[in-house]
Amino acid sequence: MRPTATVLVYSDDSNTREQVRLATGRRPAPDAPVVEFIECATPEAVLREMDKGGIDACVLDGEAVPMGGMGMCRQLKDEIFQCPPVLVLIARPQDAWLATWSRADAAVALPVEPVEFAGALASLLRTERLASA
Repeated sequence: MRPTATVLVYSDDSNTREQVRLATGRRPAPDAPVVEFIECATPEAVLREMDKGGIDACVLDGEAVPMGGMGMCRQLKDEIFQCPPVLVLIARPQDAWLATWSRADAAVALPVEPVEFAGALASLLRTERLASA
């Protein structure tokens, strides 16, 4: 396992990005790698970072403006070969079907509940680790 995992976090709201960082801590689970974050506040920044490569997982805010995380997720899954796993933050649990439409690998409701979020992120990082092995 790589010693670190790079997680891209997209939200126009700095408080949401902070919730993600705090819920993750240094690592989301004991068997998960230490996480380094790349924070993006605009869709253009997300695309720029994804083009650079090296992203192990993405956390996208479904409520972000001007482009929501679900639309961003669908675009990434359509345009990036072997797109890393994506966790979408949704406004309501009932919006999980929209996350499925976007091809998100996981969805967690806002506000971020630390245990649920860390478990979902750790699962994505484990999946990514197995895929790259």
